[in-house]
Amino acid sequence: MLSYPASTSRDEKLEIINLIKNKLLSIYKTDIIAIGVYGSLALGNDGPFSDIEMHVVTKDGIKLKSYEFIYKKFKIEINTKQKNEFLNEAMMVDDSWAIRVGMFINILSIYDPNNFFNDVRKLPFHVPDAAIKETMREFMIWEPYETMAKIRNNYNCKNFNYLPLGAKDLIWQTSKLIGLANKQYYSTRARTFEESLKMNSKPSGYE
Repeated sequence: MLSYPASTSRDEKLEIINLIKNKLLSIYKTDIIAIGVYGSLALGNDGPFSDIEMHVVTKDGIKLKSYEFIYKKFKIEINTKQKNEFLNEAMMVDDSWAIRVGMFINILSIYDPNNFFNDVRKLPFHVPDAAIKETMREFMIWEPYETMAKIRNNYNCKNFNYLPLGAKDLIWQTSKLIGLANKQYYSTRARTFEESLKMNSKPSGYE
């Protein structure tokens, strides 16, 4: 078995997060609005092999480089954004909305003197219904419709090896649409299908 990714405890992860926070603030404190953790650590359901994902929000006009790297036993992603850029991403609607917006809603604040993240958490739910409808329309034609055509073509030519992959793709694409239609986000990518089954509005026969 590979020795990596390495197993680390939650306390070890929080310790390295605190170290990163202190290092950032020692250099850029006047430029940084807030620092937070998202993903499984923010949700409190992290496992021994979970990575560290951090938001660093700076004042407009201050651009810091983002990083994704391995440091000792840790896989770390430091995602830096200027304030307006961060707010715009939180309000953006795309086909991955239900997968993506959790990172703006479930945030463990590490440094947030002005409660910036409290305001951000509300933004994804204020997206216009018209924008959601248009996104669903475009995505339906672009992905699920094409995937269904591939499934039927491969079935007709007896390439049955493709069918499990096609079915997986179709379920994933449909789950994203279900999240959009219900204006609900998924807690984690790994539970997308499971959580989609519990949503009110679903296509006939989806279960």
